[in-house]
Amino acid sequence: MGGVTAASAAPIVLVLGDEELLATRAVTETVAAARAADPGVDVREYQAGQLTVGEIDEMLSPSLFGGRRVLVLRSGQDARKDLVAALLAYAKNPDPEVQLVVAHLGAAKGKAFADGLKAAGAQVVPATKLKGHRERVAFVREEIRRAGGRCTDDAAEALIAAVGNDLRELAAACSQLIADTDGRIGADTVARYYRGRVEVSGFTVADATMVGDLPGALEALRWALHVGVDPVPIADALADGIRTVARVASAGRGSPYQLASSLGMPPWKVERAQRQARGWTPDGLVLAMRAAAECNAAVKGGSDDRAYALEKAVFSVAAARQGGAR
Repeated sequence: MGGVTAASAAPIVLVLGDEELLATRAVTETVAAARAADPGVDVREYQAGQLTVGEIDEMLSPSLFGGRRVLVLRSGQDARKDLVAALLAYAKNPDPEVQLVVAHLGAAKGKAFADGLKAAGAQVVPATKLKGHRERVAFVREEIRRAGGRCTDDAAEALIAAVGNDLRELAAACSQLIADTDGRIGADTVARYYRGRVEVSGFTVADATMVGDLPGALEALRWALHVGVDPVPIADALADGIRTVARVASAGRGSPYQLASSLGMPPWKVERAQRQARGWTPDGLVLAMRAAAECNAAVKGGSDDRAYALEKAVFSVAAARQGGAR
C-alpha cells in the first residue's frame, strides 16, 4: 500500500499528449491510485476552458472539512490566460492535500501552460500518439503483460495486421484474447482467433512463407483469394519479402538501427527480416527469387490460373528454404 500512497502523492500531474486512450487511462489510473490511498478522497472534474479564476481559487483553497481532493482539469490547452496565471502561481506552492491533474494535448495551443507546469515540477505522464510500428508492437505486448499474459513480438505483429493501428481497437482485442485464452499469446493463437474474421494481406502470406510455415502460408493464401484480395499485391509482397531477407542477410551482422540507414528501410523491417533470415542460405534465396520472378510473370502476364501460380510459388519458396537448411 505504501507504493500506492507514494504514487498518488504527486501534487501536480500533467498528462501530456493527444492519444485519447493513453490520456484517459493516465487520468483514470491517477484517480484510482488516490482512491486506493484514501477511499474517501473527493474527486472533481472540470473542463479547463469553462473555468473562471474565482472557481479555481475556491477549488484549490483549503477545505473546512479537511480530507484529500483530486481536481481533474480536462483540455488544459483551452484554459484562459488569467486561469493559467493563477494555476502556475498555485503550482509553485501546491497544497499537499490536493492533487491537481491536468490533461493537455501537448500541441502549440496552450504550450506556455504545459511548460509552466513542467517547470514547477509537475509529474509528466506522456500520452502522445504512437508513431511507429515498433511502438505499437511494444504497446500490444505491454497490454497483454498488464492483463497477466505473455505475448511474443510475432503475435503482436499478427494482431496489428489483423486489427489495424487504432489503439482502442488493439486494447480491446488484447482484452478479448486474454479472456478467451490461457494468456500465452503466440502468432498461432492470433491466427486461430482471427481466422475468417479479417482480410488477410499479401504480407501475411509472405511472412509465413519466409519462416517456413507452409501450412500457415497456404491457409493465408487461400483465405486471401477467397475474400477477394487481388493476386498481384500478393505476388509483390512475396517478392518483396524475399528481396528484403536477401538484402538484410547480405548486409552482415549489426543492430536493426545500425543497418536501417544503410539499407534505407525502417528498423522494424530490418529486425523482422533478420528473424526470417534464419534457416536461409544464399543458394536458397537465389532459388526463391527465381520462383518469385516466375510467379510475378504468371500473375501479371494474365495466366489462366493465377491462384495456382501463387500456390506453386509458395511451395517453391518453402522448398528453397528447406533445401538450404540441410
